[in-house]
Amino acid sequence: MKIAILPGDGIGTEIVAEAIKVLQALDLSFTMESAPVGGAAYESHGHPLPDSTLQLAKDSDAILFGAVGDWKYDTLERALRPEQAILGLRKHLGLFANFRPAICYEQLVNASSLKPELISGLDILIIRELTGDIYFGQPRGRRTATDGHFPGAEEAFDTMRYSKPEIERIAHVAFQAARTRKAAGSEGRVTSVDKANVLETFQFWKDVVTEVGQSYPDIALDHMYVDNAAMQLVKQPKRFDVVVTGNMFGDILSDEASMLTGSIGMLPSASLNSRNQGLYEPSHGSAPDIAGQGVANPLATILSAAMMLRFSLKQPEAAARIEKAVDAVLTQGLRTPDVYSPGTSKVGTREMGDAVVKALG
Repeated sequence: MKIAILPGDGIGTEIVAEAIKVLQALDLSFTMESAPVGGAAYESHGHPLPDSTLQLAKDSDAILFGAVGDWKYDTLERALRPEQAILGLRKHLGLFANFRPAICYEQLVNASSLKPELISGLDILIIRELTGDIYFGQPRGRRTATDGHFPGAEEAFDTMRYSKPEIERIAHVAFQAARTRKAAGSEGRVTSVDKANVLETFQFWKDVVTEVGQSYPDIALDHMYVDNAAMQLVKQPKRFDVVVTGNMFGDILSDEASMLTGSIGMLPSASLNSRNQGLYEPSHGSAPDIAGQGVANPLATILSAAMMLRFSLKQPEAAARIEKAVDAVLTQGLRTPDVYSPGTSKVGTREMGDAVVKALG
């Protein structure tokens, strides 16, 4: 098993170091190789995704990714900004299915801004299509308008588009995930989020998802407009089981769902291709404002490593060990500043990583 380690920028190096520490404490045989990505790669190679880094990712069974981005790169042309690294990896590796679980640990119920009765026991899986939609659609750019309200004015444009095979494959992923969760006790429901009342692209999305759903008679399917979905996530979040949606809507809704759990610092994610090769990263960003202070929460990255073991490296027992260890340290009352509350013990990034290693037994 070969793991590419891409720490990136900001707190990326700190949180990835703790995940590596946890992985090395397991009785497993694998190799890990590191490479620069994002702003760090721009500084050393003049590009956020150097050819050598991309080749390492292609040659690995899985990628453990930290975070990219820093305000100081905002003036660069778009193709050279750190965020292009993650978009490039998704494109070149075909990472079309993004899994973002939003689980509220019982120990962190009071860390959420919502009432405990709304989020106690919360367990949602958001599945986001990752390589299509307006983020990758062509044509895009700037031009002089020839019509509209202000002909002759400068305008910018992007293209939202989805093909039927793109929608079909992410829909199958969602229904299969719902089936797996149902076997473990979940409701067995897929909520497809769209904007079919306004956008032709998402009327097509709705039609195709409905068609695919006919192959899964044991799984319930409902449809919801994205604005209503955003409202329902904070009104009655436990009504959701598996949510499937497009790239842009999924980007927004998964970040919203992360805050239901008390902190985005608790949410892992996995981005998979058709071969189950995956990129695993915390759902949060590089947080340059706290980089180097040793206060970042490493648990999302550690839990991302657990997802890596389960999905790409086929080590479900090791994944479960990590997840149980995270639960144990939270039960012990250990908290990084983002989830700290009176009566718990505030610890730093390294101390949290050490506690997880110790809890592995």
